[in-house]
Amino acid sequence: MTTPPALLIAGHGTRDEGGAETLRTLVRVLAARHPDVPVAGGFFGAADSPLPLADAVDELAGRGVTRLVAVPLLPAPTGAAGETLESALARAAGRHPGLDHACGAELGPHPRLLEVLERRLDEALGGGVRRPEDRARTTVLLVARGASDPYANAEVVRAARLLWEGRGFAGVETAFLTQAAPDVPAGLDRCRALAAAAPVPGGVRRIVVLPYFFFPGGLLERLRMQTEGWAAVHPQTEVLGAGVLGTPPEVAEVVMERYRETVARGVPDGDRAAAEDARDADGAAQEEAGDGDGPQPDDADGDGQSGGDRRAQERDAHAGHR
Repeated sequence: MTTPPALLIAGHGTRDEGGAETLRTLVRVLAARHPDVPVAGGFFGAADSPLPLADAVDELAGRGVTRLVAVPLLPAPTGAAGETLESALARAAGRHPGLDHACGAELGPHPRLLEVLERRLDEALGGGVRRPEDRARTTVLLVARGASDPYANAEVVRAARLLWEGRGFAGVETAFLTQAAPDVPAGLDRCRALAAAAPVPGGVRRIVVLPYFFFPGGLLERLRMQTEGWAAVHPQTEVLGAGVLGTPPEVAEVVMERYRETVARGVPDGDRAAAEDARDADGAAQEEAGDGDGPQPDDADGDGQSGGDRRAQERDAHAGHR
C-alpha cells in the first residue's frame, strides 16, 4: 500500500502564541481523525512566529516523510506578499533532499466557512433564534487582511456576496486592514450610508464587524482599535464586533478537502524525480535544453509554471468546484 503524503497546515503571519496554540489544536484534531496521514502545522510570513513552518517541515522529515501537501490556512490569497507559501516551503524542504511537496489552494469562500461566518455573526448578535427583522436592520462589514494583488482582494468581495445571499442581512460590505481600500473606517462609512439609504422600521441601525481571518493576535487588535475609534465618533450607530473564524470542525473538514484535491492532482514522487535526473545525465533529454519551453526563473516547483500562473489555475479550478 502506498503511504499517503503528509499534510502540512500552513498559517500566515501570526506571532501570537494564542494563534499558535489554535493551530496546534487543529493539527491534533486532524491527526486523530486521519491516523494514516502524518500531520504538522506552522506559520510562514512571520520571522519570529512561535510555530515556524520550517520546524514543521523538519518534524515531518524526521518522521520519514518523503512527500507532503501544504494547505494554506487562509480564507483568501495573500497576493504578492513578501514571502509566499511556495517560497517558504521550497526553502524549508530544500534542507531535506528527496522531500517532495505540493501546495493546495486557500480555504475560502467555501460553503462550510460561510456557515462559520454566519455563526460568528449570530454570536455577535446575541445567539439563539433571532427574528428576521433583527437581521434586516443589520449591515455586516467583512474585514480581511488585504493584499496588493486585486485578484486576491476580489476573493474577499466574492465571499461577502456569498455571505449576503439569502441570509437576510441588509448588506455585507468589505474592508481591508492593509494594502487595499477601503480601510476599516471607510468601510464603516459605507455600511452607515447603506443603512441610511434603506431604512428599516423598528429600532436603531447596527453594524457587525466580522473578521475574515482565523487567528487572534495583532490583526484583530488593530481591527478592534479602528472599530472603537469609529464608533466613538458615531454614537448613534450600534457597532458590534464578531469573533475570528478560529478552527471549528468545519475548518478541519475544508482543510482535508483541499488536501485530497491536491493529492488527486498528483504530488511529485522522489523516486520518479531521481529517475528523470538520471535520464538527463545520460543525455537523453539534452536536446530539450535550448527549446525555450523549460521552467522559467520564477518556477519554484519546476513544473513549467510561475507561482502566479499556478495560483490562477487553482483559483479557476476551485471556483468550478464550488
